[in-house]
Amino acid sequence: MTGEAELEWAAWMRAALAGDAVAYQALLLALTPVLRAIARRGCQRVGLTAADAEDVVQETLLAIHLKRQTWQPDMPIMPWVRAIARNKLVDALRRRGRRGREIDIDDVSDVLAAAPEEDRTVVNDVAKHLHNLAPGQRNVVQAVAIDGISIRETAQRLTMSEGAVRVALHRGLALLAQRLRERGA
Repeated sequence: MTGEAELEWAAWMRAALAGDAVAYQALLLALTPVLRAIARRGCQRVGLTAADAEDVVQETLLAIHLKRQTWQPDMPIMPWVRAIARNKLVDALRRRGRRGREIDIDDVSDVLAAAPEEDRTVVNDVAKHLHNLAPGQRNVVQAVAIDGISIRETAQRLTMSEGAVRVALHRGLALLAQRLRERGA
């Protein structure tokens, strides 16, 4: 990965945050092979499988999508992306019951220029599985995860408390993540 690529990705993210869906899709497509390389290398180092690595990629893309408003547009994008990837790798280790081993995502920086592989966007994956959710969860996930509406505004639109929106979002995303893992198996 070059500094030039990171600058372009940051520009795409800024445009995406301003509502440019084409820039957002370009960003996710560009990040996917990078995340896949990070996840595969990290999983390999701790004895997880290629399927686990793909789960980490999907969960990282989903987290990027859901947390995109937390990225500060005046900051570099890759430290933010790596932190999310590291957290999803740690989550994968916890699911497998492997504790006490630390993963330094910075150790995998040498594989960031990996060749592109099959590209998929998290938005399409989430949208495909929305029908599996209960109506309340589906409305919340659609509003927050797909449409990018804030928790507060979603609560107002759906006449729910902010806490209820957070719970519905968490449960809906957990179910979607499970569906994505099952699909990968």
